Amino acid sequence: MDSSDSWLGRLAEAVGATAGGFRPLGGRAWRLSAGGRQLVAKSGAGVLDEAEGLRRLAGIAGAPPVPEVVLAERDLLVTAWVEQAGRTHDQEEALGRMLAHLHSAPWPEWGGGSSWIGECPVESSVSGDATAFYGGRLLELASRCGLEGDVAAVVARLSSLLPAGEPSLLHGDLWWGNVLWGADGRPWLIDPSVHGGCPEEDLAMLALFGALPRRLLEAYQDMRPLPPGWEERVALFQLYPLLVHTVLFGGSYRERAQAGARHYA
Repeated sequence: MDSSDSWLGRLAEAVGATAGGFRPLGGRAWRLSAGGRQLVAKSGAGVLDEAEGLRRLAGIAGAPPVPEVVLAERDLLVTAWVEQAGRTHDQEEALGRMLAHLHSAPWPEWGGGSSWIGECPVESSVSGDATAFYGGRLLELASRCGLEGDVAAVVARLSSLLPAGEPSLLHGDLWWGNVLWGADGRPWLIDPSVHGGCPEEDLAMLALFGALPRRLLEAYQDMRPLPPGWEERVALFQLYPLLVHTVLFGGSYRERAQAGARHYA
């Protein structure tokens, strides 16, 4: 990274020291050292939403820990570095319990929160109705990748497909790449796209690239049992992240999104 970048001065002021030792982490993220601390810096659209999401998650007792926000500006987010170690069965169980605590936190409406999931802008308007929220978000994404017809057929049935219940605070982008297995023995979460939604959404996204670990699911259900029929709704809640991936990457994600939509049409 070029040390002449304008945000280095802002970072130095925030941490009281000159930053150095930059190491790329992929995309628009770097690891660096400043003021005797290891930090992560990210640039680009959506960083303010991410910072707000981290702060919200940090305020939920018993939820997975998140990195401290050191600096948040329009085009820059700096957080504390999380030292990592190997994943363990105990951490999987802890993640299940912590997610149950997170999903017990109410949210005043469906939607709201972040306008971004990764590098994909998403509709962040709020609704008092789950069907209207999920239907609107799915259709908006489908319109960007030519899947309006398939998704519209699902949206027409959402009122009978979605489980009953009030919205909870969700991480909103909970895939395994956003879970860090901390050297302190705790599972940490990064890169949220918080909003109000059904807890099954977070779990379905976590299972997008493989089944949930048994220990995680059992620990979650011990604290917060899932409503009947949740297994049949996993692919339904995976339609949203699959559409996001289709918008960003296309390819096989489009085929998976189309197949998922047709399953519920």
